[in-house]
Parts: sequence; structure tokens; C-alpha cells
Amino acid sequence: MLRLQAVRKEDHDLLYNINQKYLYEMTNFYDDPMDENGNYGYGYFEAYFTEPERKAFFLYDDQTLVGFAMICPYSHFDAHPDHVMAEFTVFPAYRRRHYALKAANLILSTYPGQWEIKYNEKNLPAKKLWTAVTAPYHPSVHRLNDEETVFVFSTK
Repeated sequence: MLRLQAVRKEDHDLLYNINQKYLYEMTNFYDDPMDENGNYGYGYFEAYFTEPERKAFFLYDDQTLVGFAMICPYSHFDAHPDHVMAEFTVFPAYRRRHYALKAANLILSTYPGQWEIKYNEKNLPAKKLWTAVTAPYHPSVHRLNDEETVFVFSTK
């Protein structure tokens, strides 16, 4: 059974390591360089351990870690959402098993309110996922630029 597990301070290194793998995967869609240590920058990472309005979760299927999600309240275009999906992934070995759909719906039902979810138009699996997840909420669609789209909707 899929469940969310809040990331705790003692989980810092685990989240950092799996976030690095995710950031590497995102270089398929964004031109983000590695630093001199071979890591990808994520300016708000430490804030998930110091700012209570930011939340990070591991996604587990029973005892198996299958992904993670990070949410915050910071809008992509000066709106005032309750929640923004900052990062979300299911690890490649667990894709095409409906974990992403189940996890996204679990997060939305656990945190009702006004949401923003951004994806890159070149990331076709993400576009398909977020279109399906948000369809019941009839989102408004906002293009940030040629590559990025944001769905804005309410789950209330």
C-alpha cells in the first residue's frame, strides 16, 4: 500500500542523495550544470529542514522506497497558493505501475487547497501525469515560457 512518510532531519542525507539522482534526470529537460564536486545545485534544499511551510515526503510501497515529493507555498507567478509541487518523482524502476498517479492523488487529498503544479513541456510523461491528475479539478493553464506550464486549481 502506497504511503507518504515525512522526511525528518535525520533523513537529510538520503533525501539529498536521491534528489541528486532526480536532478541528474531533469538535465534531460533543463540545462543545469554540475558543480566542482559533481553535484547539482538546489538552492532551497536546506530550507526543507528549517522552514515548516516546506514539506518533503518519501513515497513508500510497504517498505520499498519508490520516490519522493517536495511541496512549498511559493507561487511561480506571484499568486498565493496553499501548495506548490516543487519536486516529484517515482524512481525509474517503479514507473508504469501507477505509483505516480496514486502518490499525486494521495498528496492532493492530504493537503487540500489551492495548488500549482509546474512541468516541462518536453517531459511528456510528466505532462501526461499532471494532466490526468488535475483534470477532475478543471485547472487553469498558465504558460511561464516556451517550455514550462503551470496548472492552477483547487481541491476544495
